[in-house]
Amino acid sequence: MCGIAGVFYWSDSEVSTTAVEQMTEQLSHRGPNASGIFQDKNLVLGHRRLSIIDLNEASNQPFVSEDKRYALVYNGELYNFKAIKEKLSDFHFRTDSDTEVILAAYQRWGADCLQHFNGMFAFALWDSHKEELFIGRDRLGIKPLYFYRDERCFAFASELRALLQSDLVPRKINRAALSDYIRYQTVHGPHCMIKNVQLLDAGSYLMLKDEEVKKQLYWKAEAQKGSENYTDYEKNKSSIQSLFFAAVEKRMLADVPLGAFLSGGIDSSAIVAAMSQMSERSVNTFSVVFDEADYSEAEFSDLVAEKFQTNHHQINLSAKHLLDSIPAALNSMDHPSGDGVNTYVVSKATKEAGITVALSGLGGDEVFSGYPIFNQMPELMEKAWLQSWPKGIRKGAGTLLQQLKPSLRNEKLSAWLQSDYFDLQHLYPIGRQLIFDKRLKKLLKGNLQSNHTAQLAKQLLDFKQPLTELPLQSRISVLEFSTYMQHVLLRDADQMSMAHALEVRLPFLDHELVSYLLNVPDKHKLGAYPKALLVDSLGDLLPKEVYERKKMGFVMPWEEWIKNELQPFCEEQLNFLKQSDLFQPASIEGMWNGFLKNSKRISWVSIWSLVVLAYWMKHNKVTS
Repeated sequence: MCGIAGVFYWSDSEVSTTAVEQMTEQLSHRGPNASGIFQDKNLVLGHRRLSIIDLNEASNQPFVSEDKRYALVYNGELYNFKAIKEKLSDFHFRTDSDTEVILAAYQRWGADCLQHFNGMFAFALWDSHKEELFIGRDRLGIKPLYFYRDERCFAFASELRALLQSDLVPRKINRAALSDYIRYQTVHGPHCMIKNVQLLDAGSYLMLKDEEVKKQLYWKAEAQKGSENYTDYEKNKSSIQSLFFAAVEKRMLADVPLGAFLSGGIDSSAIVAAMSQMSERSVNTFSVVFDEADYSEAEFSDLVAEKFQTNHHQINLSAKHLLDSIPAALNSMDHPSGDGVNTYVVSKATKEAGITVALSGLGGDEVFSGYPIFNQMPELMEKAWLQSWPKGIRKGAGTLLQQLKPSLRNEKLSAWLQSDYFDLQHLYPIGRQLIFDKRLKKLLKGNLQSNHTAQLAKQLLDFKQPLTELPLQSRISVLEFSTYMQHVLLRDADQMSMAHALEVRLPFLDHELVSYLLNVPDKHKLGAYPKALLVDSLGDLLPKEVYERKKMGFVMPWEEWIKNELQPFCEEQLNFLKQSDLFQPASIEGMWNGFLKNSKRISWVSIWSLVVLAYWMKHNKVTS
């Protein structure tokens, strides 16, 4: 895992290494082992290396081909690089790295090399003969790549802060993205919080030549319609077990200490179970447990660790320890997010325990229908008969519901009742929303910007799109991939783990496993207990206590903290927003006072998202 950056200047007279040097310095936390700069004609590339595979200095980057024609900077891991290397047996390899395999694959197949890759990655590859720059990103958007273009150049980097550090990008807020952030506690790609900066879409690549930039999608989750029969439950279990074990095994390859997060939930326990079946030595497992029994899952992580005889590390923390970590976590936040502090604490503790690579269960809920939204959407769609009621009556019922029992949940129910259509593209965006447009109009100055998530749902679920051929549960999975997973979970996992130079690998997001699961019928995914298909596919590997218990998650007393220990800090940040020309001061004040008075209409997440935004703007000198 590393950090990459580069600038492609439209004119040779503009070329300077300064911007890339500043960006790579900003990325130093992502790659403490080595750094390098490459310049050719009107291109400058930069790299920071975290050595994982082939620790030899010969694998440092930017990596230049033997004939000097190609140069590569790369962030990520290619799990099947040895298999690809066998297909390229006539190529003269100088290293044992996956980096050189990417370069060789591009020389053989061009842009089609991406079809051969299994991994998480973002890379830029320069062809000095054609004077072309090729930039690719992995299928599911695990590794980020931000870019900016103006009349002078095209600049890119692994982190938004690196682009800001280049002095090429104006530190101006993207007002349309701001609306998205307030609604969903994140900004959905390709947009981001900085004006005129974009996030390269998952499963896509860019080709730059002269002043032309072409973007092309090479993989779509919604297009993974299989040709085989998926109706046999026993066959599905066998195939899923095989694909899952293969995904885990691929991600166990490393030349540095490797372990696994073990929360005691189904997903992390499944990964530890698979690792234990394939490892000749005890697996290193890491559980963060809390002194406060209400937040601790120690009972279940200990149970799994004992069953598989792992080399278990229990990292004891208190709620106060997490509270004390908040300033450092916010300083490490590359892009504002309403979540992420928890991930920062877990990553820090794991790195301090001596681990450089950790396998995580992120993605298990999205591919095996583990979230409540997977049950909510079908239930709501079955109530399409409500559309026969006049909209005025539905609106009145929703308003009465909010008045009798005010809460975010009932606000969502009210919005669903008033929807013009009871289909997935109209219902799903409401399900993930935290603040609705009626309040948003009062909160923000100026015109309300469009809802990017609603637009994305409409685009993905258009009748002509291949997504309509997939089962309903799989359509929800694709929407989760494209919104919450990519732009909250994956973004937080990347920015908070790489703050400590910890690489996190995600077996559940192996694209071969994902493609198969998207074709499995709904009835096979919704069983007697959560993620029954995964549990059944593993046979008797998982203890019943793990999969029959109530889902807990990593929950801390944020609401109490914000009203007590964090109150002065939160008020300082909210005062900053009140003084900006982005928000209505009275509305900010009203939200804050309502929250302090225990209004059920205002969640702590909505308040905390605003606090994080203000802190991030000040810390990164971003203006409106």
